[in-house]
Amino acid sequence: MIKVLKPGLLSSIQDLGRTGFQKYGVIASGSMDPFSHRMANLLAGNGENDPALEITMMGPVLIFEEDTLISICGGDLSPSINGQPVRTWRSVFVKKGSELKFGGCQKGCRAYLAAAGGFSVPNVMNSKSTYLRAGIGGYKGRALKSGDLLETGKHSMLSSKMAEYLAQQGHDKIFAENDWRITSDLIPDTAGDPVIRITRGRQFDLFSQESQELLFKHSFEVTAQSDRMGYRLKGPSLPLSQHTEQISEAVNFGSIQVPPDGNPIVLLADRQTTGGYPKIGQIAAVDLPLLAQAKPGDALSFAEISNEKAQRLLINRELKLKELKQGITLKTRGGN
Repeated sequence: MIKVLKPGLLSSIQDLGRTGFQKYGVIASGSMDPFSHRMANLLAGNGENDPALEITMMGPVLIFEEDTLISICGGDLSPSINGQPVRTWRSVFVKKGSELKFGGCQKGCRAYLAAAGGFSVPNVMNSKSTYLRAGIGGYKGRALKSGDLLETGKHSMLSSKMAEYLAQQGHDKIFAENDWRITSDLIPDTAGDPVIRITRGRQFDLFSQESQELLFKHSFEVTAQSDRMGYRLKGPSLPLSQHTEQISEAVNFGSIQVPPDGNPIVLLADRQTTGGYPKIGQIAAVDLPLLAQAKPGDALSFAEISNEKAQRLLINRELKLKELKQGITLKTRGGN
C-alpha cells in the first residue's frame, strides 16, 4: 500500500493503452512514454503492460506503508527517499514508512514509477489506463489526490527474488538499489531540444515545396497549449500548396497534423480516434520517448528517414530490450 501525501502536478495510473475500441470512438490513452513505462516495469519484475504511475513535471509525495520493490524510469525529476537521492533506471527496495518525493525537473518531464505487482485498479475495456476526460480507468478515473491509497498486486517470482536480495544487501538502510544498471545506449537522451526522426505523412505531397523544406530546416517550439492529447507547435507556417477538403481518417501516436493556421499539432496518447487535418509527417516509433519527454518551451527539430529505416531502428531497440529481459533474469538467478 502506498499513500499519497501530495499528488503533484499530474500523476495518473497508466498501462500501454486501451486497444480495440477506437472504432467505437474510445481513445487509446496509455503512457505518453511507453518505453520508459516498460523499462520501469521490467526493473520491478512486472509484466511490461502492468499499470504504473505516470508523473508529470512536478512529482508527488508518497509514503510506503509496507516494504516495496520499485523502479523509476523516464525523465529525471530529482527523486529522493527520506531526503536521500535515489537513482533512476534501477531496481530499488524501499522499506516501510519511507517517503518518496520529487524535486526539480532536471531532464525530460515525465517519470514512471513501477511497483512490484503493479497497481491494483479495475480493468475497464481491457485496460487499466486512466482516460482523464471520460473519467474511466486508472484510480477512480482521475489523477491522484492527497489521501489516495494505492494498492499493489501479487508479486511475481522475479519481483520476490529481486526484493529479497536487495533487502539483504540494504538491511541497515532505508532503501537499497541494485549495483548494476542497464546499458546507457538503451536510455533515450532527454536533455532537451531533441531532433525527432519522422517519415512522410499521407498528405505530405499536398504541402507547398516551401512548407516541406521548412519542416526539416527550422525548429518548432512546444507551446503551453499542449497536453496528453497533443503538442501544439509554434514555428514557421506550413501551408498547403492549395486548399483541399480532407476526409477524416485514422490517426496514430505521433501523427503530425497541420490545421488551416499552418501551425503543426503532434498527436499523443490521448489523441482523438480520427482526424481531418492533413498529415505532413509521422514520428518514428523509436523516437516517441524523446517526443513524450519534451515540455513547453522546448524546441523540436525534425529529420526525415525512410519507413524501412524507422522499422529497422525499432526492431534493433526491441532486440536490445529482449537481451535486457534475459539479463535481468540471469542477474536475479545469480544473486542480482
